[in-house]
Amino acid sequence: MSDAAPGLQLLPPGTPIDLTNCEHEPIHVPGSIQPRGVLLAVSEPDLVVQQVSENLADLVGVAASDALGRPLTEVLGVAQAEAVARSASAFGDLRERNPVELTLDVDGGPRPVDALLHRAVTGSAGEGMPPASTLVVELEPAFGPRPFSFPNTYQAVRGTVGELNRASTLQELYDITAHAVRQLTGFDRVMVYRYDADHNGEVVAEAKAPGLNAFLGLHYPASDIPAQARALYEKNWIRLISDVDYVPARLWPAAWPASGHPLDLTYSTLRSVSPIHVEYLQNMGVRASMSISLLRDDRLWGLIACHHYTGPHAPPYATRAAAEFLGSTLSLRLVDRAEEDEVHRALRVRSTLAWLTAATLDEDRPLVDTLLGSPDLLDLLPADGVVLSLQRHSGSRGAPLPEGAAEAVAAWAAAQDEDVVATDSLPRSAPGLDADPACGVLVVPLPDGQFVLWHRAEAVRTVDWGGDPHNKAIAEREGDEVRLSPRKSFDRWRETVRDRSEPWSAQEVTEVLELRTHLLEALYARSRSQVRAAETLQRSLLTEPPQRADLEVAVRYVPAAREAQVGGDWYDVFEQPDGSTVLVIGDVVGHDTEAAADMAQLRGVLRGIAYDSADGPAAVLTRLDAAIAGLGLDALATVLVGRLVPEPASGGTRLRWASAGHLPPLVVGRDGVARALTAPRAGLLLGVDPAAVRPECEALLEPGSTVLLYTDGLVERRDQGFDDGVDRLAAELASLADRPVGEVCDEVLARLLTDDAEDDVALVAVRLGVSRAPAGR
Repeated sequence: MSDAAPGLQLLPPGTPIDLTNCEHEPIHVPGSIQPRGVLLAVSEPDLVVQQVSENLADLVGVAASDALGRPLTEVLGVAQAEAVARSASAFGDLRERNPVELTLDVDGGPRPVDALLHRAVTGSAGEGMPPASTLVVELEPAFGPRPFSFPNTYQAVRGTVGELNRASTLQELYDITAHAVRQLTGFDRVMVYRYDADHNGEVVAEAKAPGLNAFLGLHYPASDIPAQARALYEKNWIRLISDVDYVPARLWPAAWPASGHPLDLTYSTLRSVSPIHVEYLQNMGVRASMSISLLRDDRLWGLIACHHYTGPHAPPYATRAAAEFLGSTLSLRLVDRAEEDEVHRALRVRSTLAWLTAATLDEDRPLVDTLLGSPDLLDLLPADGVVLSLQRHSGSRGAPLPEGAAEAVAAWAAAQDEDVVATDSLPRSAPGLDADPACGVLVVPLPDGQFVLWHRAEAVRTVDWGGDPHNKAIAEREGDEVRLSPRKSFDRWRETVRDRSEPWSAQEVTEVLELRTHLLEALYARSRSQVRAAETLQRSLLTEPPQRADLEVAVRYVPAAREAQVGGDWYDVFEQPDGSTVLVIGDVVGHDTEAAADMAQLRGVLRGIAYDSADGPAAVLTRLDAAIAGLGLDALATVLVGRLVPEPASGGTRLRWASAGHLPPLVVGRDGVARALTAPRAGLLLGVDPAAVRPECEALLEPGSTVLLYTDGLVERRDQGFDDGVDRLAAELASLADRPVGEVCDEVLARLLTDDAEDDVALVAVRLGVSRAPAGR
């Protein structure tokens, strides 16, 4: 392990910590602990004590100097050390089995303690070797419910979990949790604290003792909890400071003897906290505090913050575990609620987008009229108004802008050289422009000066801060020196925020990006003679494959040799959040603009269904078929969906695939033999029966194998059947097995495709278990 986290430099020993350097403070290696317990760091497997906290004798009855270099059995006792060893020898995360309940013999009397175990990295074991680690044993005096067990923990919060499950709003979830944690832990104040996109915090729920002033609704600046502290909250979900006036108990020796590195206390329950944070709490009048992390997708979303004012406060381990369990339950319920809201919104937006996309195919109606019909672009994206300029037609809906303002904003956006330009403060982003009443704009610049522009008015709002966020520090005189200290005033401070609209969310920008793709398709279909529009269409339809070191991917699309070079063939390659790679090849029946529109909708809907779904390819096809019927797309198509899942145990890759009437994938192994992967029965093409079920097949592919997906334009000829065409393609593929996949695609097209081909061709070629960059298209 390095001396500090990536990008974090350790300060020289003895450097005073103040607000000029606290953002770089190495808080994970403080070199001391809170003295409510003691710490022993022991080597493995011999369990010899290498480091201890200097207060060891207070709890164990053995002086720190006497414990160093001795076996753990001689420090804690044989039975106690054996209990620690048994727990440490089990597989998995040691923290999941905490605490180890021990009874020490101190001065001839029993002393119950909770032993909390984890492993910490103590430096490198040598070049090419994994990092060395040590077993950290933290002991706290045991009191409260015993024996500790998950059933007992769950029993303590079962009623609250039921209330959380019945809650119908986010505010109910917050309020229930705040009151339950206060009742469970006995803190004077418990707050649910939520971060915004800039890491500023807001108190969204509060349970407090009578007589305390309310913090509900107050905001706190991101600087109150620096980035490295937030990173620790994502790893260690609960932190207790039982007495802010504690005197730190130093670790002795200061560094791990074998490496000279300080002991990493990231996962320590007794980790000493930053003196800046202690002073911050003292300035608030807080005597003890506890925080529980709230996570979404393993990222810090907020905190349950507990404060005590009447003196030190140390809830026992079992109580803290129950409170942490409540925090985890709230996190899960928040994720469920957020995902449910996102699904409902996404379905509504998807329906609107599908309708608008289909409507743009009516070339007898100007695009502006189509997009301002019913539904219109304000149904897709909420705003105060929208302005369009497409194909020499202009129009608007909603609040009007001054003459020429939309064009000036669009020109500024086009100069940013981005597909979509969004700002919630035009006066700050482009101070020279006067587009009042527009304050926030989202612009889609399009070729030849065309554009779509949504605008939102200024949303004047007030924010109540817990103290002036712009006065983050005060000067403190200490003798002849002056240092910076956390602010002392936490009185409500109201700020009026101007020159900002309601922000554009990342999801809204993503949806507008998809609309942009469909608009480019429509512009291309209406302007075939414009080469620039055709090139833009190709870039928007045929996305680059993902950049992966273990896959070599090539994709190709060749339009048919006919006047209207728009068809229904498509491919798609994308990576799922779990690391799997999805391969798609499809062919919509038809060769006109209607087929192209159906293809675009199917491609978008399929990607939306499959992106973060754990469903297999057959289930994805079933859902896509249902969407075709439900959205009234009236499309017929053959589609093959494959999912590549690496299998580290075997070194190979498992291909799961299902076909809706599409041609079988071809695979060439390292032996150069090509074979078609056939299903036990044919799968019905899409658009015929939404209840159709297709077989799902699997094949384990060895490293170096090549997989080829293709459309029928490559193998269909008037003078040969499909089987003959597939056999010929397999033979050509086998002869090219040792070539890069980009060359494989080009050679296959050159050898099999004639100049007068009447059908489009799409190809996806993947080489497994290689370390070359993707070949592109």
